[in-house]
Amino acid sequence: MKHPKSYQQQIITKKKNIYPVNEELRKYLVANAREIKLPVSYADLRHFSGSVSIRDKKGKDTLWEAAMYSPNELPHIHEGLKQIYSILKSGGDASVHTHLHVERIDYCTFGNSNPFRIKIVNDFNDNYDYFYIKQADASRIYGLELEHILSPARINYFVNEHTLVEEHIAGIPGDQFMQYYLDNKEFNKVRIAKEFVKFNERCFIRLLGDMRSYNYVFDITPDFEEVQFRIRPIDFDQQSYEGKKTLYLPQFFKENAVLVQLTLELLSPETIRQYQKEERTIIARRSISAHHRLNYLIDVMDRDTISPKEKVTQLREELAAHYKDVSFHDCTSMGELVRNCLRLLTEEIRQK
Repeated sequence: MKHPKSYQQQIITKKKNIYPVNEELRKYLVANAREIKLPVSYADLRHFSGSVSIRDKKGKDTLWEAAMYSPNELPHIHEGLKQIYSILKSGGDASVHTHLHVERIDYCTFGNSNPFRIKIVNDFNDNYDYFYIKQADASRIYGLELEHILSPARINYFVNEHTLVEEHIAGIPGDQFMQYYLDNKEFNKVRIAKEFVKFNERCFIRLLGDMRSYNYVFDITPDFEEVQFRIRPIDFDQQSYEGKKTLYLPQFFKENAVLVQLTLELLSPETIRQYQKEERTIIARRSISAHHRLNYLIDVMDRDTISPKEKVTQLREELAAHYKDVSFHDCTSMGELVRNCLRLLTEEIRQK
C-alpha cells in the first residue's frame, strides 16, 4: 500500500444510471430465493405528501427527510412495511409483526438510489431496527450478491419487480469512527490498520468502487483480550461501474486519508503484503467453495450491461497493466473483468 500522491484525482460519477433487472438476472434471483412478492413497492412510498428534514444531535442536516403520507394511505403502507420486516426476519410469519409499529419512514435526497429507511419499533420493549427500500438496480444487486458470496458477512435482501429491500447493516459509519472512536485507548490501532488493508484488498478484487468513509461501517466485536474490527460496505451502487482502477481502492480516497496514514505508520511493507496475501487466499477459497453459484452469477453479469463501454475499455487496460496479464484485453464486459480477477486469484492458491 502506497501513500496516494493526489487524492483530488479521485472523481466519482455523482449520478449513476439505474440499470434494470433483466430476465436472466431475475431467473438467478428466483433460483436463489431472492425474488419474493412484497406488499409495498418503492413506487408506493414515493407518493408522500410532504417531508421534514432530519438533523442529528448537533443540529447538522443528515440529508434524510421524514416522509409524511395521507391518513388514507398510511394504514396500508404501515401494515405492508411490517409484513416486509417479518419476511426479512422470519420468513413472513405474521405473528412476528403484530407487536411492531412503524415509527418513521425516511427518504434520502442524496446518492444514486434515493432510498427509504424504515424505523420499526417493538411495542413490548421499545427496541428498534431499520431496513431499507430502494429502486432495484442491477449494479447494486450484483454487488450485494458478490458481497454475500465472497466476503466474511452474509447479506439479507429481496427483490420484487422494481423494488429492492435490504436489511440494515449495523456498525459505526467510517467517517464517524475516524472522528470519534479512532483514538479510543482500548482499541488496538494495529488491528484497525490490518482490517483496512484487508478491506482495501476485498474491494479491489471484486471491483467494488466508491468506498469513501460514509459508504462503509466499522463492526466492532469484543474478543477475549482485545476488540476485533470488521469493515463492511453498505453502498453497492458502484459495483463494477467506473473505468479508473484506483476508484476500486479505498486507499485512494481523501475521505480515508486518516486510515491510510495510520496503516503506513503502524505496518511495515512486508506486513501489509502478508495481510493482502491472507485476504486473497481467503477470497479464493470462498470462490472455489461457492463456484456453482458464483459462476452462475458472473455468467449473468457477463451478458448484462452495467457500465458504459468506454469505462469497460479503460478498466480492462488498467487491470491488464496492474496484473501484467494480457488476457484482460479480451474482456468486453464488467462481468468478464470480475471473472478474470477471480481466475487469477484461484490460480494463485492452486499453484501453492
